[in-house]
Amino acid sequence: MTASSDSDSQFTDTNPSVEQDQTPIQSKTQQMVVRVIYGAGYAILTLTALLLGRWTTTALICLYAGLCCFEFFKMMRMAGRNPNEFIGIAAAVGFPLAAHFSYHWAAILFYALAIATGIWFVQTPRSNISDVALTVFGPIYTGLLFTSVIKLRAVDPGFMGGVFTFLAMASIWLNDTFAYFVGSRFGKHKMAPRISPKKSWEGFFGGMFGSVLVWVVLSQTLLPMNVFIAIFTGLATGLMSVFGDLLESRIKRGVGVKDSGNLIPGHGGMLDRSDSLLFGLIAATFILTLGGII
Repeated sequence: MTASSDSDSQFTDTNPSVEQDQTPIQSKTQQMVVRVIYGAGYAILTLTALLLGRWTTTALICLYAGLCCFEFFKMMRMAGRNPNEFIGIAAAVGFPLAAHFSYHWAAILFYALAIATGIWFVQTPRSNISDVALTVFGPIYTGLLFTSVIKLRAVDPGFMGGVFTFLAMASIWLNDTFAYFVGSRFGKHKMAPRISPKKSWEGFFGGMFGSVLVWVVLSQTLLPMNVFIAIFTGLATGLMSVFGDLLESRIKRGVGVKDSGNLIPGHGGMLDRSDSLLFGLIAATFILTLGGII
């Protein structure tokens, strides 16, 4: 996990015909140390909240969602848009809290979000439909998708529920880590050069192996699932985590920024740290729920 930083730096093209990064080796080493230290701190904070129980998990995810939504809106302002940040961030924080009680409350909150945004639009002549769309999309992207953590943590209210949820998240972090190292060593075929030039197909398949590995381990320890379903879950989780990564990269490239923020040294902002989780974990949650495993 700690080897990855911003989504655009997970894969390195080693083709000698491509201009290489001229950053001194010592500087790269220092950057890696910072990345590892702060990545470990983030992981420890997350694990602690997960192990302490459902309420601490909910509180932390509400914080993460609010920070992600704030960073998303900041980028939209840089692009010349004017979403209603108060409504959007309040909804982003509210979605995990509502899901803690029931997804029925999350559905009610979604309705309230649509109504509040509509009222604001009617009463604010300077706003346009793009601002309305972003006000609604922001909390869905950063808050509603994050409710997957709440759902997974509720599988077992005890200690093992925290372990399971952390390992599910670790499957995505391991995807990032394997992708980074495999891409750095073997990456030659660019995956999405216009969106994230350093990503390679070699790194992509390395990342898939990392995701599958964790879910196979889970199937043999904590979950009542056979190895074939575990492999499918790992592949789906890994694939959607890459999609989440590319989506945020596309947003940042459109705005012209490298990171969504600078909250976590060596990693960027909270949205940089969470982009893969948002789509990867919701995919795993759907599969496990529809398959009757959780």
